[in-house]
Amino acid sequence: MRIKKLVSQRFKERPADCVIDSHALMIRGGYMKYVGNGIFSEYPVLRRITAKIENIIREEMNAIDGQEVLFPVVMPAELWQESGRYDSIGSELVRFQDRNKSKMVLGMTHEEAAVQLVREYGQSYQQYPFMIYQIQRKFRDEARPRAGMIRVREFTMKDAYSFHTSQEDLEEYYKKCYDAYNRIFERVGIPEVVTVASDSGMMGGSMSHEYMLLNEVGEDSIVLCTECDYRANMEAAENIVENTAADSLKPLECIETPDCKTIEAVCEYLKSDILSSCKAVVYQKNSDDAFVVAFVRGDYEVNETKLRNLVGEELHTAEITEESPLVAGYIGPYNISDKVSYYCDLSLKGIDSIVAGANKEGFHYVNLNLEREIGNVKYVDIAKVKEGGICPCCGRPSLTIKRGIEVGNIFQLGEKYTKSMGMQYADKDGSMHYPIMGCYGIGVGRLAASICEARHDEYGPIWPIAIAPWEVHICCLRPDDEETRHAADALYEKLSAERIEVIYDDRDGIRPGEMFADADLLGVPVRAIISPRNLRENMIEISTRDKSVKALVESEKCVEYIIELIAKLKGNSER
Repeated sequence: MRIKKLVSQRFKERPADCVIDSHALMIRGGYMKYVGNGIFSEYPVLRRITAKIENIIREEMNAIDGQEVLFPVVMPAELWQESGRYDSIGSELVRFQDRNKSKMVLGMTHEEAAVQLVREYGQSYQQYPFMIYQIQRKFRDEARPRAGMIRVREFTMKDAYSFHTSQEDLEEYYKKCYDAYNRIFERVGIPEVVTVASDSGMMGGSMSHEYMLLNEVGEDSIVLCTECDYRANMEAAENIVENTAADSLKPLECIETPDCKTIEAVCEYLKSDILSSCKAVVYQKNSDDAFVVAFVRGDYEVNETKLRNLVGEELHTAEITEESPLVAGYIGPYNISDKVSYYCDLSLKGIDSIVAGANKEGFHYVNLNLEREIGNVKYVDIAKVKEGGICPCCGRPSLTIKRGIEVGNIFQLGEKYTKSMGMQYADKDGSMHYPIMGCYGIGVGRLAASICEARHDEYGPIWPIAIAPWEVHICCLRPDDEETRHAADALYEKLSAERIEVIYDDRDGIRPGEMFADADLLGVPVRAIISPRNLRENMIEISTRDKSVKALVESEKCVEYIIELIAKLKGNSER
C-alpha cells in the first residue's frame, strides 16, 4: 500500500473534544471519523487492526471447539418478551415498529437469539456440550458515550454462548474460556490485563469475571489487594468494616440540629466523629416509585449495584416532596415510616452510639444504639470499598483502588435464558432438563482503543506487531532523487514479495518531519528510512516504533535484517 493512495486524513493538532489520548490519536491518525454521538466510521487503518484482532479471537475460540455463527441485528420483540428483558431493560435497548406495526428491537446483546437458534437442535443430551460464537455489529443506546471507541453506542462485539447439561461441565468449560481470554489479550499485546470478580448485572447468572486493563482513563474502579491475589470490580467487592465498641451505653437523646441536612454539617454542629454517624441515601423503585433507604456509616458511599441486587429491581434517585413519608436531611433508621423499605449496611454494625436523623424536621438522635432501639437488625453489604480497607481474602487492611478499562467479560448464566424461553433436552432416562449456559464477550473496537491507550507516546500509537496495520513503514525522504526512489521502490517490491505487509510513503513535496509525524501516527512497528545521505554509504536506516532498535544496514542485507527483526518482535509478543 502506498500512503498517497490510503483513504484517510491525518491531522497535526489534537482535536479539542478528545479527552483521552487514544481518542485524539485515532482521530488525528485517520483511524476513524465521527458520525454521531457514540457512532464512528472506521477508515482502512483501523479496519486492518480490528480484522487482526478478530482473527486472533477466532483462532482461540475455534481452539476450544467454538463454532462461528451470525445472529440478526434486528429481532422481533417476542424473543425478548420470552426472556423477560423486553420490559426489564431500560432505554439502552432500542425498540421500534416495522412497517407492519410489529414490535422489533436492535440487538445490543444476543442471549435470546442464541437460545432461539439452537433450542430445536439441542433436544437430546447427546448434542451437549457445544459453544457457538459470533463477531458482529451491535447498537446500545448508551446514555453517556465517551472516550472515542472505549464507550460508544454502535460497536463490534464477539459473543460466545456455551450450553451444558451440568454445572460441573459448565465450570470446566468456563475455565477453558478463562484461559483462552488470557491468551487473546497476551497475543494482541496487553498481557498485563487482569481478571476481577464482577457483578453479573442485566446478564444474570451466578458467577462472572471481567478482564481489566488497569489504566487511569478507565471508567471502572478495581479493588486490588497489595498483600494477596484478591481482585474485584468495585460493584462486586466485599466491604469489611471493624468498629470499636464503646465502654458504656448512653441514653438516647433527640437533639435539635437546625439547618443541618448533611453529615458534615451535623458532625460539625454536634462536634461528633463522622465514624459514628449514619448517612441516609434515598432511592425509589422504578416499578412503583416506592422509597428505599440505604443507611451507611457517614464516611462510606452506597454501592448502588449491591443495593439494586438486594432489592431485586432497578432503582432511581429519589425525589422527596412534602407529601413523602420522609423528611429530607433528617432521615434515620429509628422511627422511620413503615411505608419505606430500608437497609442497614455492615459499616454500622458494632457502633454502640450513633448520630442519625430523627425523622423529624431539624432534629437528630445522638447515642442511638441500633440493637437497643430497633432490635434484631439485619446488616447487609451495600457500601463501596475504600482505599486501605480490609481484604476479604487475607484479612489485612491492604486494599487499593485503581481505574480500569473492561476489555472482556465471562458469565455463568445458568438456566436464566433456557428456562424462560422453554429450551429443554431429554436426558438418558428420558427426563427433561433445561440446559445450563455460559456467556463470553469481547468488544473489538474497545479493545483496539484500549491497546492504543496502553501503547502510545506523545507522537502516536505503538502498535504491537500482531495487530499493527502494517509490519513495515518505508519512508523515502527524496522521491525526486532517482537513486533514492529506485532503492525505496526495490525494497518495497522485495518485502512485498516476501508477503510482508508494507506501507510505503513516496509522496512528493513532503518534508521529512511531516513524513515522520505521519509514520508515528500510524504506529507501524518497523520503519525503513531511505535517504540520499545514507545511500552514499550503501546504507538504509532501520528502526522500531518503540525506539528499542535503530541501525544502519547495508542495502543488500536490508530485507534479511527486516525479516529477522519482525520474527524477533513476533517472538517477543508471544512470550
